Amino acid sequence: MTSQLNVDTIVDKAGTSGPSLPNTTTIKIGNTSTYVSDGGAVTQNTVQGVVKAWVLGTNAAALTDSFNIASGTDQGTGFYDYAFTNNFSSANYSATGVCAEGAANFMISAVRSTSVSTQKILSYAGSAADVQNNSNICGDLA
Repeated sequence: MTSQLNVDTIVDKAGTSGPSLPNTTTIKIGNTSTYVSDGGAVTQNTVQGVVKAWVLGTNAAALTDSFNIASGTDQGTGFYDYAFTNNFSSANYSATGVCAEGAANFMISAVRSTSVSTQKILSYAGSAADVQNNSNICGDLA
């Protein structure tokens, strides 16, 4: 069952101020959700702890499934770029990835820019390999 909240004004906790809400207004509420650690000693910001983009790509950088990935580009054998739908705030994010094609290959996920993540897939012998790949990207969105 879904819920709907109909209001004319939202006010602060003291009830003293807030914007009037015409029908066309969209209000964005900052997400400051926190959770208490397992031991109860610290709190963490929930938003900072979630994956901000992920991709399952084919051996030609086509998207099989993804979140916050606009497109994939095949840059050559075993070298794929994935463009973000929503960019990161800086190039200081973490990208991890794996290959889906056996133990003969490994993948390096690299930070390229605020708008693109790069995957390079190599065989253990050192040659580039075109295989299915997937990665998770964590960091702060712009």
